[in-house]
Amino acid sequence: MTKIYTYCLFDNKDVFYGVYSSLKAVHRDALKICNKGATKVIMEHDNGRTEATLTELRNTLKGICDVYVYYKSNAAYAKIIKTKLRE
Repeated sequence: MTKIYTYCLFDNKDVFYGVYSSLKAVHRDALKICNKGATKVIMEHDNGRTEATLTELRNTLKGICDVYVYYKSNAAYAKIIKTKLRE
């Protein structure tokens, strides 16, 4: 049985933006949603706040499932949910 992870993206109004199988693609689109303000985009999760980079996102989501990660700036935010495809 293969483990297939999916990443659901929601924009700042909690409107469903899309489902991704690529971490790189969901990171790109989350940055696109949040990059409207004057401040840097930060990533917020259970362990605290860090800079919103692909490496940080990968390390944060590694080995865990059903978790929320928020990308925030002063103008907008995006929410990423990591889930596993179940049969």
